[in-house]
Formats: sequence, C-alpha cells, structure tokens
Amino acid sequence: MKDVATGKPRRGRPPVSDEQRERQRFDISRHAVRLFAEQGVAGTSGEQIAQAAGVSERTFWRFFPHKESCVEPLLAQGVDAFCAVLRGWPAELELIDYLRSAYTPVADPSPAGTVDSMLGVVRLTHDEPGLRAVYLMLHERAEKTLVDVLARRLGQPADAIDVRVQAAAMSAVLRVATDDVAQATVGGVTSGVLDGHREQLARALGLVLRGLSQAPATA
Repeated sequence: MKDVATGKPRRGRPPVSDEQRERQRFDISRHAVRLFAEQGVAGTSGEQIAQAAGVSERTFWRFFPHKESCVEPLLAQGVDAFCAVLRGWPAELELIDYLRSAYTPVADPSPAGTVDSMLGVVRLTHDEPGLRAVYLMLHERAEKTLVDVLARRLGQPADAIDVRVQAAAMSAVLRVATDDVAQATVGGVTSGVLDGHREQLARALGLVLRGLSQAPATA
C-alpha cells in the first residue's frame, strides 16, 4: 500500500480509522470490566487488561491514561443514549411521552450484552472510588449537551442560571435512575425491569422539570 501524500510504499501497519479505534477501546473496556469484577481494580493491572484484550501495553496506555478510565467507553453508552434522545426531542411532544417511546439504556445495544455490561460497571462504581469518579465525570460532561437542548427549548441563553440548573437536575435524575436499575438487574436484565427504568426516569424528570416540556420551541 502506498502513502497518499508521498506516493511511496507505506511501511508498517496501515493507519487505524476512528471507527476501528473506538471499537478497540470498547473491546478493551469490556475486558477491563470483567477483570475488575473478578479481581477488583487494585488487583488488576494495565498489563493484564492488555493481554486479555489482545493488544500491546503500549496500545493500552495510548488509549487510556489510567486503568480506571477503561470503563469510560462502556459507561458512556448510557449517558450518550440519554443525550441522543434529548437531541431528537420533537417540539410537538412532551418530554415524558417522548422518553417513554424513544429512550433506551444504551446508545448502541450491539454487541449483545452491552446493557448488562454497562449496568455491571455502574454497580462496580459503588465500591470502587476510581470508577465512580469516571462515572460522575461523564455525567458532568453530559450537562453541556443538556444545556444546549434546554436553552433552545426555553428560548434562553445557554449561560442562564435556570437552564444550567435544569440541566444539572436532568443529569442527576439520569444518574439516580441508572443506579437504581443497575441494582435491580443484579440477577439479570429483563425487559420488564428496563420498562420500569424508562417509566421511573420519565416520571422523575416530569417532577423535576415540571412545565418544561410545554415550553414553546424557538428557532
């Protein structure tokens, strides 16, 4: 294969696409979570995770600054799913009705077992402070997306205090509801439990953000 820029034969491995890189990070995350569950975070090394995932230690540390951050790709599935639903919130629908019909616990349910793995990490965060810090960081990061959605919905600037407070409240509701469903699925994920999680999330957001879904949309 030739280098596009020079026209000369390219040496070494071909460049990895962003999609391949994300798939690899996600695969490493799954292996890390399994080892953390079996051995604890303190008893698991970056070298062990790399070996389990079939990558070099150099690749592992290039993807993750510390071993606790390995859980981010899996945990992000839950936060990203919620943000994706909020971005698609139609102007003519109330938030509660829309969540009941459109929300799923993870952004991408493939490969099989992603929901179980994500909720398993959430359970681990209760006993592992390093993992909990990653979990809370993801929720805080998601607030920017929530602020953008709410600012447009309310016709207010993104830096308005009520917009930022409501975004923080939505993030807190998601975190508490996810913590609850993670505990409820210790014995396994069922459609009934996930339906209950969706309903709990919708009701809680309705209480916290009462009247928000009736706010007129702005261009």
